[in-house]
Amino acid sequence: MSKFGELIDLSVPVLLNFYTDWNEASTSMHPVLKDVAAALGDKAKVIKIDVDKNTELADALRIKGLPTLMIYKSGEMKWRQSGEQDANTLIGIVQQYV
Repeated sequence: MSKFGELIDLSVPVLLNFYTDWNEASTSMHPVLKDVAAALGDKAKVIKIDVDKNTELADALRIKGLPTLMIYKSGEMKWRQSGEQDANTLIGIVQQYV
């Protein structure tokens, strides 16, 4: 959990994608997140977290639906939503916190 604290305690927005490899909606988000990361460059971070490998964190954050997307900035959750999103929508949401 301490690593998670370091991840989300950045001054730039951090978009977290909670996924699993066996969930089709989760894996379909990977190319979308690449586009988001490329568009935002160093203005934000995009991080994928496999819930199967991070069950304690997923439980602590009450991850139920996949994919679950969250935006943190300076250690504080700013936005959260479950389900697929398109790249332009995500870029627009993240830019609100840049």
